[in-house]
Amino acid sequence: MSASRQVLLAHGNGGRLMRELIDELFARHLGNPQLDTHADAVTLAWPNPELVVTTDGFTVQPLEFPGGDIGSLAVHGTVNDLAVALATPVYLALNVFIEEGFDLDRLDRIVASLARAARECGVRVVAGDTKVVPRGQGGGLYLATTGIGRRARALHLRLDRIAPGDRILVSGPLGDHGIAVLLAREEFGLSGELVSDAAPVLGLTQALAPLPGLRFMRDPTRGGLATVAHEIAHARGVEVRLRESSIPVRPAVRGACEMLGYDPLYLACEGRVVAVVAPQDADAALAAWRALPEGREAAILGRVLEGRPRVVLETELGGERLLDELEDDPLPRIC
Repeated sequence: MSASRQVLLAHGNGGRLMRELIDELFARHLGNPQLDTHADAVTLAWPNPELVVTTDGFTVQPLEFPGGDIGSLAVHGTVNDLAVALATPVYLALNVFIEEGFDLDRLDRIVASLARAARECGVRVVAGDTKVVPRGQGGGLYLATTGIGRRARALHLRLDRIAPGDRILVSGPLGDHGIAVLLAREEFGLSGELVSDAAPVLGLTQALAPLPGLRFMRDPTRGGLATVAHEIAHARGVEVRLRESSIPVRPAVRGACEMLGYDPLYLACEGRVVAVVAPQDADAALAAWRALPEGREAAILGRVLEGRPRVVLETELGGERLLDELEDDPLPRIC
C-alpha cells in the first residue's frame, strides 16, 4: 500500500495505486473464490449458460460531452465489461446519486439518453435505487451500475492464457474519449470537433469469439492502453512491446496531447477493445475487426515476449522507451 493514509485521486486511475488498494484492502477483507480482482466481470456458479456479473461507477465531469453523457456512458461502460468477457449483456441495475438542486430537465435528458443506450444494447434496467445528497456534497450526479450477462461455458478468456509470442491488437484510435471530455471542460481555452468513442463493443468482441487463439480482451478505460499492457506484463511475468508507428491516434488527439502534456497511451477509451491473440490468429482477428464499421481502424500494435515484466515502446525514430505504470491521475473524473 502507499505510505499515505489518505485516499488520493490516483487511487482511482487504474494504475499501481489502484491495484494495490484493491488487492491489499478490498480483497483482504472481501476475498473469496469468486472475487477475481483482475477481471472486469466474474462468472457465477450457474447452470449452462453461465451468468456473468460486473459492477461499475460513473463520475464523469462534465456530465454531458461531445458524443455522450453520463447516462449513455454508464450503459456502455457496463455492457462493455461484460462483452470483453464474451458475455451477452441482459440486465442492468442502476443506482442514482443526485445532488440537491440538480436541474430536473437536465436529469430527464440524461435518463432518456441512458434508456436509449440500454435499448440499443439490448439490455433492460430491472432494479435500481435513488439517493439525494445535500447541496455541496456531490458532483451533481453520480451513477452506479451492476450488469448481468449470459455466456456459454466453453467461452473463457483469462490473463493466464497469454503466452510469449502472442500479438496485441486494438480495435480503433486511442484517446478520443479522454480528450473529448477534457475539451468539454473548457479549462484550457481549447475547442474542437472531436467526439468521445463511447459505444458498445459487443460486435467487436463477438467477431473474435470463434478464433481458437483468442486469449484475452479488455476495454482500455481508466489508464488506457498502457495500463492494460502493464496488467498483462505483471500478471504473466512477461515483456510487452508496443510499436509506436502502429498505434492509431487521431491527429486532433495527438495535437491536444502535445499542447497539454498528455500521453494518448494513458488516456481512457470507452468504445475500444484491446485483444491478445495467438500469432497464427492475429491476421484473422485484424481482418474480422476491419470488416466492421467500428473496427475499420483496428491495428496489430504489439507482442508479448519472454523477459522481466515491463512495457517497452518501440518509437518511430527507432529507439525504445519504457512506459511507466500510471501513478498520478492526469485526468480525474473522465468516466
